[in-house]
Amino acid sequence: MYLGIDLGTGSVKALLIDDDGKVVAEASRTYPVSSPRPGYAESAPADWWAQTVAAVRACCGERGGAVRGIGLSGQAHGLVVLGDDERPLRPAILWADQRAAAQMERVLQLPEDVRRPLANPVVSGMAGLSLLWLRENEPQSYAAIRRILSPKDWLRLVMTGEVATEPADASMTLLYDINADCWATDFLAALSIDPAILAPVVESHAVAGRLSATVAAEFGLPAGTPVAAGLADSAACLFGMGQTTPGSTILQVGSGIQIMSVVEGVEPRIQPFYNSYRAIGRSLYSMAALQNGGTVFEWARAILGASWPEMYRAGFKENEGNGGIVFLPYAAGERAPLLDPNASAAWAYMRLGCTRNQLIRSVFEGVALAVRDSWDAMREIGVSADRILLTGGGSVDPRWQQMLADILQVPLVPAHELGNATIGAAYLGGLAADRWSGLSDIPVPESPGAPVEPRPFDGLDELLFRFRGTYRGLKGNESTA
Repeated sequence: MYLGIDLGTGSVKALLIDDDGKVVAEASRTYPVSSPRPGYAESAPADWWAQTVAAVRACCGERGGAVRGIGLSGQAHGLVVLGDDERPLRPAILWADQRAAAQMERVLQLPEDVRRPLANPVVSGMAGLSLLWLRENEPQSYAAIRRILSPKDWLRLVMTGEVATEPADASMTLLYDINADCWATDFLAALSIDPAILAPVVESHAVAGRLSATVAAEFGLPAGTPVAAGLADSAACLFGMGQTTPGSTILQVGSGIQIMSVVEGVEPRIQPFYNSYRAIGRSLYSMAALQNGGTVFEWARAILGASWPEMYRAGFKENEGNGGIVFLPYAAGERAPLLDPNASAAWAYMRLGCTRNQLIRSVFEGVALAVRDSWDAMREIGVSADRILLTGGGSVDPRWQQMLADILQVPLVPAHELGNATIGAAYLGGLAADRWSGLSDIPVPESPGAPVEPRPFDGLDELLFRFRGTYRGLKGNESTA
């Protein structure tokens, strides 16, 4: 059997698969995310460890002795700083952290030839910027740093005593040359960051250490079990769903929304709206990350005083439509495709006689139009797909699936049972244990869902034009205020 561990932002998941790739057991445990100041997001690595032990023991139970390999996935962008004793010097700074605005501006002032190899937008929450914040705001902690790691790489260090990272997590630090596939030496030099604090990069499926006797006893697993280097969570999700070839594309709808597509190559750009990262086998994928998915639905639902059943009933009531209302869903600012942290939510074009149902309908349409806006922008950089796998807890209602397909004008294949990051991690455990010799040997199941085919949508072009124009108009008013 093979164990996958996914160290998420607020919970850790453990999942056990057998030799045929079938799920045998799973368990999860939660831990807190703290915000000691507005805009801060931190976690205590000790909490991660305690709950990982609990999740692994609950998942494996009496089967622990049969585990032959372990794989990891985890939240990206986070920063764990270690001292001489390889213990954390302070709480980890997470991807959602927004404290590094000043450091972001300093990086944006660097010469373009230094920034271009990063091939990613400079935004708060990425490990490189959090590291610069520490240097300027916690100089004592910074001076004591001997190593920096991502969250899941720290977890592996505790499990095995070995320090390493892999291309997926490394490429998400904003310290990595995406095309050269190595640490960005010119960028590090420009910022006076010592490359010695960075971990060596190994293949995601490679054995990056073996379970120590002490940890094996805590987990209830055999000592010496090989532990694969692992993958960042979004890359592990692609892998777990079997999406490893160029053109493979996933639309993941949760609190946020991600469009992820495996690509042949990346043309580095200055401050692109999209992210470009390494994945399994050092392949590449581009990702449009939208901040406003389930979070904006929850926000709008509270404002309108509607339960979830009411939202779906009203949002898809026949023959009512949106009454001409346009909803901008940018309640938390927006990344893709706007890169505008100051973007705001708005209802526009309301008139006397508009109904609550129409307002609710406009919320669904506004989120779907934002997805289409990002998809169109992705297509402009060469991303294409003849179908898109649809996953995530916010995409299970058939009416919502149909609206997304209609507005994207691309067939969507519901794939909620196909795989996830934790299964991807478990597959890596199988590779580390030599159960499978390569990616093509892994028995990833076929997608169980029939495609949701897009229907003709009269007036879609006009709706898109009004949606985009509303944002531009409000943005223009802000700049002249």
